[in-house]
Amino acid sequence: MFSKGRTIVLVFLFLAGVVNYLDRSALSIAAPFITEDLHLSPTQLGIVFSSFSVGYAIFNFIGGVASDRYGAKLTLFVAMIVWSLFSGAIALVFSLVSLVVIRVLFGMGEGPLSATINKMVNNWFPSDKRASAIGLANSGTPLGGAISGPIVGIIALNYSWKVSFVLIMVIGLLWSLGWWIFIKDKPAGEGKQNNGSAKPSQHQSGGKIPLTFYLKQKTVLFTAFAFFAYNYILFFFLTWFPSYLTDARGLSIKEMSVVTVIPWVLGFLGLASGGMVSDFVYKKVGKALFARKVVLVTCLFLSAVCIGIAGLVTTTVAAVTLVALSVFFLYLTGAIYWAIVQDVVDQKNVGSVGGFMHFLANTAGIIGPTLTGYLVEVSGTYTSAFLLAGCLAVFASLSVIKFVKPITNKFKVEIPEKAM
Repeated sequence: MFSKGRTIVLVFLFLAGVVNYLDRSALSIAAPFITEDLHLSPTQLGIVFSSFSVGYAIFNFIGGVASDRYGAKLTLFVAMIVWSLFSGAIALVFSLVSLVVIRVLFGMGEGPLSATINKMVNNWFPSDKRASAIGLANSGTPLGGAISGPIVGIIALNYSWKVSFVLIMVIGLLWSLGWWIFIKDKPAGEGKQNNGSAKPSQHQSGGKIPLTFYLKQKTVLFTAFAFFAYNYILFFFLTWFPSYLTDARGLSIKEMSVVTVIPWVLGFLGLASGGMVSDFVYKKVGKALFARKVVLVTCLFLSAVCIGIAGLVTTTVAAVTLVALSVFFLYLTGAIYWAIVQDVVDQKNVGSVGGFMHFLANTAGIIGPTLTGYLVEVSGTYTSAFLLAGCLAVFASLSVIKFVKPITNKFKVEIPEKAM
């Protein structure tokens, strides 16, 4: 699996994830400074947080199309440059409107990352190694969130919050240069070997099942709903948690910058191990879809309980501990949504159905932060926002139990559960 060429590709994809969440979470760390400079209300700050997901959700799909047409290397190269430049452009904002516009464009730049990681792994790794490679590549994202707190916080306190965004831009541009010099789109002479697919299974025979068939299935829709709940909690933590620590808990910027590292570290452990936990359950019970549901339902439910109770506790230590546990359990489900699509959808429609699910899930990033800002402004506390996030995830996890099942197509050929 880890030949020299593949290791370099995997390292660069891992670092891309680090840079991605370093850039993405920097705004939430700098939010207290930006709010003061631009005189933003909680609702307006929520709109700023949500604006990122407008561009991001749309370009989840567009990035996948571009990686197929122009290659993953070029697509990710352009995407990294675009999002790095617009991350640095945050230092130039002068009003709410300018900040929203830049965040939308920044989201458009980051949108292709997940699709290009999947495409690059598909190009470089054999089919029986791709799940492990994708998990390792994506595990860089919570580490990016972890280091953003100290980097942005320290620079903001000693220099200016604007300097931190310029530095992050430079990091992204340096990554782009290395990516273009050292990485190839496909390994020389290994295209056929790495792009070979598994033997056709029962559901691959005959004509292609229409995409519209899957988009109406309860299994797909309720998996997307669970993914939506996952993203609702994730974006709540990603955008509002630093402000919660300073506003509701009275932490200084320095203290907040350090405390935010804790949940991200646990998130890294959860994301790196979630697939392995699911595979372990599968080996024990022999049913892939059941193994996915066990991990998803159990961990999403535990994440919901922790985030809900975090809004009710009275001490900072208890709140931080519960949020950290919520992020850990949440990230344990991070790979499961994609695995369910692999289990119930025929191979010719996996990409399209997965893209549809990802798009629906990321609308949580549009709705959640703005709604949170509104609830905070109206109620004067964060309690209702915590409880709403928890209740949504509880309902989603219970829905998975009832509605996520193997799919039978219109020809009465059951889509069998598949091993990873």
